[in-house]
Amino acid sequence: MIIQDVINHLEEFASLAYAEDFDNVGLLVGDKNTKLTGVLVTLDTLEAVVDEAIKNNCNLIVSFHPIIFKGLKKLTGKTYVERTVQKAIKNDIAIYAIHTALDNHINGVNDIISEQLGLLNRKILIPQAQTIKKLTTYVPKDEAENLRQALFNSGAGTIGNYSNCSFNIEGVGTYKGNENSNPTKGNKENIHFEKETQINVTFAKHLEAKILDTLFKNHSYEEVAYEITTLENKNQNIGMGMVGDLTKPMSEIEFFDFLKTKMNTKNIRHSSFLNKPVQRIAVLGGSGSFAIQAAKSAKADVYVTSDLKYHDFFSAESNIILADIGHYESEQYTKNGLVAHLTKKISNFAIVLSTTNTNPVKYF
Repeated sequence: MIIQDVINHLEEFASLAYAEDFDNVGLLVGDKNTKLTGVLVTLDTLEAVVDEAIKNNCNLIVSFHPIIFKGLKKLTGKTYVERTVQKAIKNDIAIYAIHTALDNHINGVNDIISEQLGLLNRKILIPQAQTIKKLTTYVPKDEAENLRQALFNSGAGTIGNYSNCSFNIEGVGTYKGNENSNPTKGNKENIHFEKETQINVTFAKHLEAKILDTLFKNHSYEEVAYEITTLENKNQNIGMGMVGDLTKPMSEIEFFDFLKTKMNTKNIRHSSFLNKPVQRIAVLGGSGSFAIQAAKSAKADVYVTSDLKYHDFFSAESNIILADIGHYESEQYTKNGLVAHLTKKISNFAIVLSTTNTNPVKYF
């Protein structure tokens, strides 16, 4: 097994196509074709984590946060980022970061938080737009079923809990090949009328290359007529944050005690209590001030996130309780989820969970 095999498993789970534009995800250090010796999974990649990888004979670190984020212009060892990268390179250790690709996954960061809190009826808080595409193509009527099934098998036609979704219209197509054509139906230089089926299917944007490859391999025409459009529809299975319900209402004090225990945090910065029971909870791991309005629109009683600034708390406006549990605390269980996923996929390699506490924030 090589490092690329692990990357394939990770990107099959959380495609980098859904990472945010500002992010730096994927293989950041190392050669993807290197033979794998072991995998260490961490929240952050620091020098101590590289040391841990060396100790455990792991030549691939799978990190949630990218150690290289803003770009490197020098490698002199002056900063912790440069020293970490230098140590990884010297010891032939690759570093892969998944970050917002996992943030946006329905079973990613925010689902892990929701699981910790036992939330029911979970939904994406801010669904991504422009992640769904639509294929329209035209095929001889007697070949439509085969093509349709091939497209379904490649991942097209899935909408929420439904698969094999398509819309079909029957009609007559016309074409006339020139002297250099080689038509599979009709004759060159003669106009041809063919009973055709128009097939319409939607698909996730990261599948486009696969869908087109399937289309061309399973269509008999020399020149395949097709259209691909990007839809404005929001994807209910991809996006930032999550909202769900506690199994039963709690008082505000009960919930905050529950939250501290479940998320293993000593301190919670929060807006004013509203003196009413809470049950609907919105969550967003990491810096989440941008989603305050979305949490309010989702009718959440409490919004659990981190990195809120002084003026962000005014945005509660007595409509919601904002709870800042800390950046590390909100994402700390992410590495456990990655280990669980990789362990299922790769049974012949030990997937090591990093024991290094990378939280840079200390409490007095």
